[in-house]
Amino acid sequence: MSTVSTAELDLAKKTYGPIVGNRWVQLAAGVLAMIVISNFQYAFTLFTPGLKQQFATVPYSDIALIFSLFILFETWPVPVAGYFIDKFGIRNLMLVGSVLIFLGWTLGGMFAKSVFHLYIYYGVLAGTGCGIIYIATVANAVKWFPDKRGLAAGLTAAGFGGGSALTLIPISGSIASMGWAGAMTAWGIGQGVVAVATALILHHPPKGWLPKDWVQPKAVVQTRREYSAAQMMSQKEFYIMYVMFLMVCTGGLMTTGNMSQIAKSLNVFDAKVMGIAIVPFVATLAGVTNALARIMWGTVSDRFGREYTMAFAFALEGVLIFMMTQISGSPIAFMILMPFVFLAWGEIYALFSALTGDVFGPKNASGNYGIMYTAKGLASIMAGWGAAAVAAMYAGSFSVPYYIAAVFDLVAAALALFVLRPIIRKRIAGEA
Repeated sequence: MSTVSTAELDLAKKTYGPIVGNRWVQLAAGVLAMIVISNFQYAFTLFTPGLKQQFATVPYSDIALIFSLFILFETWPVPVAGYFIDKFGIRNLMLVGSVLIFLGWTLGGMFAKSVFHLYIYYGVLAGTGCGIIYIATVANAVKWFPDKRGLAAGLTAAGFGGGSALTLIPISGSIASMGWAGAMTAWGIGQGVVAVATALILHHPPKGWLPKDWVQPKAVVQTRREYSAAQMMSQKEFYIMYVMFLMVCTGGLMTTGNMSQIAKSLNVFDAKVMGIAIVPFVATLAGVTNALARIMWGTVSDRFGREYTMAFAFALEGVLIFMMTQISGSPIAFMILMPFVFLAWGEIYALFSALTGDVFGPKNASGNYGIMYTAKGLASIMAGWGAAAVAAMYAGSFSVPYYIAAVFDLVAAALALFVLRPIIRKRIAGEA
């Protein structure tokens, strides 16, 4: 194994060169691309006050629909993009995604004169571009790191979850000085340029490549088959994973897209921390813990198994989500609790991508995880427009949406431990 792996490792460097053929360089480029697209999701809440002011006659639920559409188009076209990535390679699709994110915020900032325009620019264009880049980089990490799949997927997803921690306060400052439209335009141009640069680096590993001295993690079972999308969707474990992803995704997305409104409903919006408005300050802390969650839980899952890790993290998230309903009027509790909510939530993007590669094989990981990732799109309907609409029924309080999300988390934890784990282990153990 060692001699063959070394030869194949050399083949990767001969094919792409000593830099691009290095899997750690591939991983770093993927993380950078994720950092670039993170603001499209996590900075949305910073634009909502300006959008509400400019479009004063538009209900907030209609403004929140921008976020829901972004998530829908970030997720639902992804299976098609993933199929083409697996079939034709990663670079061309990455370039398409880079152009779309460039246009999404640039056009949105320069030409949007109504909320409907932002549905197109921010929702459709930027959402589709982010989805292409997201699935390309995560699947690339899964392919290059069969031995450290949880860690690699976690680091890549951490770029998306934590990249915003580097930029939310600067974006907030840009909005304060340039207005939401000027800030959106400037950041759209910069992020598009960086995304193009990363697209020129990324490649899938050569066929049959394995890392040097590869040893499969003992706690993780991995299939010896390569499942197509149709074959994956014929397995009951796919649907269990899909429902779990949908349920756990809801609470975190709801908090991400509505943080400003949640802060208002908890009577802490006007508080400041070290002279900084509490929402961008807490969103920055949450970005850090969101990134840490993906690395930490991904690494833990390599050691102890995906399903055990899911069960513990999802149950913890359910408890934390419920606690959010108990902190009205306490900026300190908001500042402390919110980052922990993201610490127990962000791991889903590392664990489900790694588990998809484990259970259905790495060859078609882009397309297969792309299908799994559409669960995030369904969750966005409940988490964005749906949560805002329910909150409006209760005088703006997000307590009821949070109660629902907490139940979802606890059910998903039980499914991981008592349903998904036995099914996966039995099927893989029986493979010839």
